[in-house]
Amino acid sequence: MSALDTNVLIRFLVRDNPEQADAARALLEGLTTDNPGFICREVMIEVVWVLERSYRFSREQIASIVIELMDTDTLVIEDDNDVAQATVAYSQGGADFSDLMLLAAANRVGAQPLYTFDRRLSRLQGTALLEV
Repeated sequence: MSALDTNVLIRFLVRDNPEQADAARALLEGLTTDNPGFICREVMIEVVWVLERSYRFSREQIASIVIELMDTDTLVIEDDNDVAQATVAYSQGGADFSDLMLLAAANRVGAQPLYTFDRRLSRLQGTALLEV
C-alpha cells in the first residue's frame, strides 16, 4: 500500500498542471487491489477544502468526487464510514466538511454532544453550542 498526498489527488482531479497530472494519473492507474493507494482522513479533508476554496467547485461536485474516490477499488479511505457520513451532510450544506468529519468521528465513538463555539455547526444534531 502507498499513501497519497493531497497535491497528487488535486493534480489528478483538476489537471491544471499537465506534467503533474500525467504523473498522478500514471500512479493512480498503477494501483491495484493488492497494492492500493491509501488516503488518510486529513488528506480527504484537505482535498475538499482545496477544491472548494481554491477551485470553487460546488458542494455537489465535491460530494460526487469524494463518492467516486470512495467507490474506487484501488483506494483505501481511512475512516470511510465517517467520510461517507460527512459527505452526505456536506452536500446538503450547513457546515464545513472538516467540522462534519469531526462530528462523524464523535458520533462513531459515542462522544456526544460535540461542544462548539461555532453557531453554524451547533445547529446540527449531536452538537451543542458552548455559551460564554
